[in-house]
Amino acid sequence: MATVKSIRGMHDILPGQIDAWQRLEAAVRAVMDGYGYRELRTPLVEKTELFCRSIGEVTDIVEKEMYTFEDRNGDSLSLRPENTASVVRAAIEHGLIANQQVQRLWYCGPMFRHERPQKGRYRQFWQVGIEAFGMPGPQIEAELILISARLWRALGLHGHVRLELNSLGTSAERASYRKVLVDYLQAHREQLDEDSQRRLQGNPLRVLDSKNPDMQALIDAAPKLAEHLGGESREHFERLRELLDAAGVGYSLNPRLVRGLDYYSHTVIEWVTDRLGAQGTVCAGGRYDGLVEQLGGKPTPGAGWAMGLERLLALIEEIDGAVPARRPDAYLVTAGAAAERDGLLLAERLRDLLPDLQLVQNASGGSFKSQFKRADKSGAAYALVIGESEAAAGTVSLKPLRGDGEQCTVAQSALAAELSRRLEHLAVPTA
Repeated sequence: MATVKSIRGMHDILPGQIDAWQRLEAAVRAVMDGYGYRELRTPLVEKTELFCRSIGEVTDIVEKEMYTFEDRNGDSLSLRPENTASVVRAAIEHGLIANQQVQRLWYCGPMFRHERPQKGRYRQFWQVGIEAFGMPGPQIEAELILISARLWRALGLHGHVRLELNSLGTSAERASYRKVLVDYLQAHREQLDEDSQRRLQGNPLRVLDSKNPDMQALIDAAPKLAEHLGGESREHFERLRELLDAAGVGYSLNPRLVRGLDYYSHTVIEWVTDRLGAQGTVCAGGRYDGLVEQLGGKPTPGAGWAMGLERLLALIEEIDGAVPARRPDAYLVTAGAAAERDGLLLAERLRDLLPDLQLVQNASGGSFKSQFKRADKSGAAYALVIGESEAAAGTVSLKPLRGDGEQCTVAQSALAAELSRRLEHLAVPTA
């Protein structure tokens, strides 16, 4: 019988990898707490119409990448390809943004897109993101950018990512620009690749985001959206730039930055890196003032960003090397019925007295020799040994497995203090 394997592009996160994930998630949570953002968790499955109405019918995500199916009631459901629409739906449904109530929210979880798997791009991928509602000015956009900048510093990525900005203006301004852009692209239709020709009528701004090197000269010569922005849009964008300048956040203007989702307006942002090859975007987002109304709520300004955890982890590893998996502090070796009983009780007392202790107890029998092999393989700093003589005397042998420390025998009642002292001064890191 053939072995059942995971779905292509959907990966297990193994115990040897999870430490890096947990450190990243802990850093994210600490930064979010520092800015007063509250966590929200949404379902993996939503009604398909939610994403069609928010992302846009004529987008790569909706047209080609969503995992969509009918349930037993005949309803069309989809695995979420992104989470902004789900967060907006939840905020409307539960009254979180009634009367333009200010909300600062963040999330972390898996998303799903059926695209060709490659390094840094998977069919199930994890994102962390933030969404802010009820704040129409550029101050909240500056805050979103400062949050991401602080996270880069916390992760040691400052200096390895750079910020790009653009303004898409209002929907009316984009509509005016869209007509000019389509006229320009139609006049050069023979130079467009197949994807760009398909996007020409449905989502022409996405043509500007093409990475096809044969089209770069054509795109560079295209009319600029900035030339079609009104006074209020230009003032909004200039005020954001002033705030970032005052905060010392560097950035560059990218007139080709349009994002692939229909709901964006005014400011769009991307943090990019040169360390990951073609998959250079590590964080992206912007303002989406019309999305709440588009999904049935009252007009409410909104802005946010999302970043892929797999891509962030790849960047961290590229810069700092792989994060080592945490090793146990101690491994408990026991032999004999009395020793096994004492060991079980002692392990629980140690965990009560030393909450941060990582202690592995042998639970599969075997000789002292075989148990010591397991202890060494675990990477533990110490072996705690209880044999028949130790059980009778109420003692434990404490044996260093790393470094040059001395082996000693201590009373079971004194083990917590001795172990704590040794771990505190241990030369070999326990994490």
